[in-house]
Amino acid sequence: MKALVYNGSRDVVVKDVPDARIERPTDVLVQVTTSNICGSDLHMYEGRTDLEPGRVLGHENLGVVAEVGGGVERIRVGDRVCLPFNISCGFCRNCEDGMTSYCLTTNPDPAVAGAAFGFAGMGPYDGGQAEYLRVPFGDFNCLRLPEDAEHKEDDYVMLSDIFPTGWHATRLAGLRPGDSCVVYGAGPVGLMAAYSAMLQGASKVMVVDRHPDRLRLAEKMGAIPVDDSKGDPVEQILDHTEGRRADCGCECVGYQAHDHRGDEHPEMTMNNLVKSVRFTGGIGVVGIFLPSDPGSPSELERNGRIPFDMGSFWFQGQRIGTGQAPVKAYNRRLRDLIHEGRAKPSFIVSHDLPLQRAPEAYEHFDKRDDGWTKVVLKPAMA
Repeated sequence: MKALVYNGSRDVVVKDVPDARIERPTDVLVQVTTSNICGSDLHMYEGRTDLEPGRVLGHENLGVVAEVGGGVERIRVGDRVCLPFNISCGFCRNCEDGMTSYCLTTNPDPAVAGAAFGFAGMGPYDGGQAEYLRVPFGDFNCLRLPEDAEHKEDDYVMLSDIFPTGWHATRLAGLRPGDSCVVYGAGPVGLMAAYSAMLQGASKVMVVDRHPDRLRLAEKMGAIPVDDSKGDPVEQILDHTEGRRADCGCECVGYQAHDHRGDEHPEMTMNNLVKSVRFTGGIGVVGIFLPSDPGSPSELERNGRIPFDMGSFWFQGQRIGTGQAPVKAYNRRLRDLIHEGRAKPSFIVSHDLPLQRAPEAYEHFDKRDDGWTKVVLKPAMA
């Protein structure tokens, strides 16, 4: 089958690889019809993780069930399904608690909780930027989609990661109806966090970034764009809130945060959030921070550490929630919002491209070229 393979830093290629297949009775084999490029993929693409060459990328996947294992009871051949990026068993302690992003059984490394498709450190599972995808524990992990899925794939595929992840950021932050919310980062996850805050009744949503195309999308949804290349973002947040700061905030950038001059400051968005959120306010962190960053120029950051303003954070009585989103905690309800026309997350999609153009798409997305906000790959597209 054709698949996008990681060769090394900024080197990916579409080539023939062994077909994905049923390996265990609980597996489901999915013919991939839609797979997104995620900002998280760029960490691997840029060589900022320990992803081994030869892996197939892609953790945001949707498709049609082509085959089921003998132990699969609920999912049927022909079902159109969306797959959470989390690979989870459904029966361990964390899964039973709803924390499927920290499954205790699917990662063969006993020191790590959680597994994912095509992701560094998250188990041996290949991703879905390919023609077919093996889905372990298919009954649990496959989200069956309604009859309109064939015509709304660009909406429903967002259920695999970024829509639930954006929603999770607002829940970690403790957002309540009527609250004001600041989101640092207007990439796909940040836009989904802002969109989720709007759907949940936030009174004011401010989105900090510097890329004009992304800020335009934030403004289009009704959020206030804050361009940090035009002045201190904290001061701009204070101006927009009459000095009171936001009630809560979302970190949707992660450890590769850069200032407007292009200099990297992994701590920048975290410390800006401490200054942008009110006393006793909440901060939700879904931007990726890893235990190690082999590509960092700083020894501190290479060991997964940042200089954090702990004193200010503690003094202000703030709280932080962190971690990967347990997609299954949200995806059914968000699916129904899409089905009923209450949500349309595909507004962020800038490109629908065939799988063969994935290397080109990665290059443009990595450079943050204007207009490349979210790329959807279609393996069957000519």
